[in-house]
Amino acid sequence: MRRLGRMAEDNMKYATIIAIVSLCLFVGCTKRSSDGNVDVSSQAPSVTPAAASDGQQAPVATQVAILAGGCFWGMEEILRQVPGVIETDVGYTGGTVSNPDYDDVKGGDSGHAEAVRVVYDPTKLSYAELLEKWFFRMHDPTTKDRQGNDRGSQYRSAIFATTPEQKRIAHDVKRRMNAAGRWPHPIVTEIVDAGSFTLAEDFHQDYLQANPGGYTCHYLRDWSEI
Repeated sequence: MRRLGRMAEDNMKYATIIAIVSLCLFVGCTKRSSDGNVDVSSQAPSVTPAAASDGQQAPVATQVAILAGGCFWGMEEILRQVPGVIETDVGYTGGTVSNPDYDDVKGGDSGHAEAVRVVYDPTKLSYAELLEKWFFRMHDPTTKDRQGNDRGSQYRSAIFATTPEQKRIAHDVKRRMNAAGRWPHPIVTEIVDAGSFTLAEDFHQDYLQANPGGYTCHYLRDWSEI
């Protein structure tokens, strides 16, 4: 009986150790830090489960895009509906203040832009398509530091590339758009490397889902109208 008791006690110790190790691994692998920052400067493709044809879960390597083009409410509402987009978050990036909040950003002094972080499936949506068919149509990329009635550097048009390949594609798409004359004036969209992305307050996430009919100046242009 003593031996059985000792064995049970040892088994409990082993189970406790395994639980602690598992918890540490889980915490270390979470994509967001407790302060809301997401480091996308060296973003590698992540794996998201997707249903396979046989009903099993097949891994899909997702990619991340960071886009800015005015108030993030309207941008997110359009981007979340794009086929191939899996997840969207709004936040602040491109500035000089650590862990900014809306009060830091709204005056334009922190250098941040209101932006949308887009997680998408590259087998269903290419980065070039995301930019050409959606991003450059949903806002006016020819107005510097302005979208509609919103003025200031926080509303600038910008692409924050998470990889060198994204940066190359962004420049190619911008050149094609300018050459095609889709817009009557030159495109002024900034193309820069992505840095820290700080999630905006919960109030701003999926804002137009929670507030239908709320403010937005974003819509998809019909190229024939330009």
